[in-house]
Amino acid sequence: MSTSNASASVPARTGRASPLPLVAVCLGYFLVILDVTVVTVALPDLGRALDAGVTGLQWAVDGYTLAFAGLLLFCGGLADRRGGRPVFLTGLVVFAAASAGCALAASIPVLVAARLVQGVGAALLVPASLTLLRAAYPEPAARARAFGLWGAVAGLAAGAGPVLGGVLVASFGWRAVFLVNLPAALVAVLLTLRQIPRSPTAPTRRGLDVPAQTAAAVCVAALAAGCIEAGAPGRPRAVVLGAFVVALLGLAAFVLLERRAPAPMLPLVLFRSRAFTASAVVGVLLNAGFYGLLFLAPLYFQQVHHYSALRTGFALLPAVGLVAVGSAWAGHLTARTGPRPPMVAGLVIGAAGLAGWLCAGPGAPYAVLVAPMAAAGFGTALTMPAATAAVMESVPGERGGSAAAVFNAARQLGSVLGVAVFGTLTTGGLVPGLHGAAVAGATGFLAAALLAARRVPGAGPRPDPVA
Repeated sequence: MSTSNASASVPARTGRASPLPLVAVCLGYFLVILDVTVVTVALPDLGRALDAGVTGLQWAVDGYTLAFAGLLLFCGGLADRRGGRPVFLTGLVVFAAASAGCALAASIPVLVAARLVQGVGAALLVPASLTLLRAAYPEPAARARAFGLWGAVAGLAAGAGPVLGGVLVASFGWRAVFLVNLPAALVAVLLTLRQIPRSPTAPTRRGLDVPAQTAAAVCVAALAAGCIEAGAPGRPRAVVLGAFVVALLGLAAFVLLERRAPAPMLPLVLFRSRAFTASAVVGVLLNAGFYGLLFLAPLYFQQVHHYSALRTGFALLPAVGLVAVGSAWAGHLTARTGPRPPMVAGLVIGAAGLAGWLCAGPGAPYAVLVAPMAAAGFGTALTMPAATAAVMESVPGERGGSAAAVFNAARQLGSVLGVAVFGTLTTGGLVPGLHGAAVAGATGFLAAALLAARRVPGAGPRPDPVA
């Protein structure tokens, strides 16, 4: 009887771990991913209400990703040093407050500023969420399943975004796509306070290495900004080149500072791990292809086939819906086979799905694209939880937040690259650009599959030793 009670009070120490910590963590992560896609269908109404042009709307979308990607490394180090629970709770509060600011915005500059703060909250949430999962589910098989469900939440949120956004805009107006975050964030805060231990990660009290963290944030933000501006028509070349120069300078400063730091936030020796480095690259290529597709597909359905925003959201369900279903299954598969088989299989399937968009055209019926969308979504679903597990198993436990931050920063950069590059390809026409994007995305997926096959461990969690 006492054993049973102990199991209930300390769920992270047994094979029958309580699902409630997972629910709390996944609810926060759901909000982060939801706000990547839910805003897109609200843009026409939002633009009319705030008298915003194309550039303002672009930054209303991309400002969130910029702050998210630029601060992930900083927030990952913060989670390692201060503990996952307080950082996660802070992220929830910041995200909810910024969501309220977005809903109350009376002008596009105020909305963009609030979206930037939302990105800060997201950057706090994501690496801390993986740190909490690692602590709550220490047994490798249970942890792999938890990562699978965590990935499934990402797919569910991405899929729900366009549909939920269409319903909310049609029923309550564009402000509702931000207000919906508030009750969910409140539930996540209450669950975290009640179900997640106060100090699950035994945080270190070393300094935060602020100069290197700042250099990393500048590098990532400048690179993301350069990619976005490169795809904007009529943008002065000096602006784009300047952003890339700043990114290179930030990278050089970061490497120099980390080499000299007595307690670096991200020891560069971690990149000696083949699985860690390969999985980060896979994250870039995976998100570039999949989210690049999600950027162009709504334009294709609305501009070529004249779908409404709500119908477009439902049309995307074969792509985004299977991410939710497949990710949960992929977690179980990764627990049995190790990360390499599902990563390779998922990337090959996803490549076939992206290539299938070569069938798209003015006369192509919707049914022709169902299988390509399903393959792209299912392939992404197989890959993401396995890549997450490979990253988290390849580093020491006390560096889990930093590893999660690197992986998610890589993914967000991939999303920015996909949107920027794929968008630029459409300057000569939407359908020809979509075909070019399909070839580029499929090629990236196949390159990632080859890298995973050569560098990621197979059966069992066997991370590379890191000094």
